[in-house]
Amino acid sequence: MTKTPEDLRSARWFAPDDLRSMGHRSRAMQMGLDDADWEGKPVIAIINTWSDLSPCHHHLRDRAEFVKKGVLQAGGMPVEMPVHSFSEQFLKPTSMLYRNMGALEVEETLRAHPIDGAVLLGGCDKSTPALVMGAVSAGLPFIFMPAGAMLRGNYAGQKLGSGTDVWKYWDERRAGTIGKEEWMGVQGGIARSYGTCMTMGTASTMMSIADGWGLTLPGASSIPAPDAGHKRMAAACGRRIVDMVWEDLTPDKIMTDASTRNAVTVAMATGCSTNAIIHLIAMARRAGVDLGLEDLDEIGRTTPVIANIRPSGKEYLMEDFFYAGGLPALMQELGDKLDLSVMTVSGKSLGETIEGAQNYNTDVIRPLTNPVYHEGSLAVLRGNLAPDGAVIKPAAMDPKFQTHRGPAIVADSYAEMKEIINDEDYPMTLNHVLVLRNAGPQGGPGMPEWGMIPMPKALLKQGHRDMVRLSDARMSGTSYGACILHVAPEAFVGGPLALIETGDIIELDIPNRRLDVQLSDEELATRRANWTAPPPRYERGYGKMFSQHVEQADKGCDFDFLRTDFGAAVSEPEIN
Repeated sequence: MTKTPEDLRSARWFAPDDLRSMGHRSRAMQMGLDDADWEGKPVIAIINTWSDLSPCHHHLRDRAEFVKKGVLQAGGMPVEMPVHSFSEQFLKPTSMLYRNMGALEVEETLRAHPIDGAVLLGGCDKSTPALVMGAVSAGLPFIFMPAGAMLRGNYAGQKLGSGTDVWKYWDERRAGTIGKEEWMGVQGGIARSYGTCMTMGTASTMMSIADGWGLTLPGASSIPAPDAGHKRMAAACGRRIVDMVWEDLTPDKIMTDASTRNAVTVAMATGCSTNAIIHLIAMARRAGVDLGLEDLDEIGRTTPVIANIRPSGKEYLMEDFFYAGGLPALMQELGDKLDLSVMTVSGKSLGETIEGAQNYNTDVIRPLTNPVYHEGSLAVLRGNLAPDGAVIKPAAMDPKFQTHRGPAIVADSYAEMKEIINDEDYPMTLNHVLVLRNAGPQGGPGMPEWGMIPMPKALLKQGHRDMVRLSDARMSGTSYGACILHVAPEAFVGGPLALIETGDIIELDIPNRRLDVQLSDEELATRRANWTAPPPRYERGYGKMFSQHVEQADKGCDFDFLRTDFGAAVSEPEIN
């Protein structure tokens, strides 16, 4: 379908010869615009997550100007519109608490204004899913423009990976093997430019997923933020979105069952963040695709990790991935594991967009015959401790913990867990399982990244650097280790995790995808009868709304009332 100027959504605001439209035009003129800016032209929203407290997005104010240039070159009218910045570092208690608020803001911003299409500027962890979820629900043509990864870190001649090397050096600092001078050197060298984490953390994972889903220009997710090509890509997004409006290329034509499986396959092949599971489910369901934990685990079992990037890989970072050919090269290596017939925002099929892509370094992007890890990055566990599922990242843990059985050490809060891990004389062995609960969607609140429980000093001084840790929280995608996460239902709402006690035997079996506590059904029932629900975290405000409506981790932590199947579709706003 090809639109005419009269079909443009923005024409409802600007075109009629009536009182209200005259008001719209006069107020546009108040800002220095005139008929030549909007008449017969698509109005393109540049949805910007720039903020002075968002280091990952600190360059997006500049990139918005390049997007505007592209929109103008293609004959559109650009309008920049700010939304929540999702600063992963500074936003407390966790940016995840605000992902759904951001998605709602994007959806309503697009629906309530004279917008024909949108370019979404983001990249730091929760911004990608929030922007996509909101734009999908709004239903207008959009392109996601990835913020891009920062330059690789450097200290004392060593390449540093953001997040991943923080955890590594922090363990050494607590073990006493490095001093304050080295620690401060890492601090100053690990984040050398604007852009997102340059490991395959949640930011790079989600940008790659958007690319693999066909929501970005081909390969856009791999371009480093400071690279001049990133500016050119921004302008190209501006040009392409204008054509998408005329073509009426809406997200329902791109986010299909087949393209969703592509996105999951790409995620698994990159060594993705555990957070990807929550966001993939939420994004897919906004698009009307019924994606569940079983689908993710099934694809993970048959898709090896071929991106040799930390933390699943041992040596390389996103800058190296870009030089090796980026996501198009990785998708070429995946071959028939992808459906190449699906449509992308480029207006071409996925196969057409990656045709001719080359792999320039087969150690960075491995062929299927020489993977980093034989299965996908993530595994979904079930059992009497996680009836609705839990997640672990086998590719980034010590293989000896693939099957493990040991006694629990239980903490009801992060403060309590810190006391345990900082006590050099705490009685524990490598066989123990650290358990942190009440840190899920409602208990956190917002499911903070507390699941990356630091190694206890009692074991660090013995030379150990990994152990089994278990939580209903999330962890940073830059993390590594034998961390079981997203236990559902969470403890705060009475999931089985709420019932276990210190000393109970926890059994992990990754090959068979099991997570159990060695207690009888009768004992669990007795403990449940004696369990008392904790008081709510919030009694007013956004937090109260969040607690009342957020779904559990296995359903993507979206708000129940924002699901595609919840009520009738929202109609266009009246203009009177």
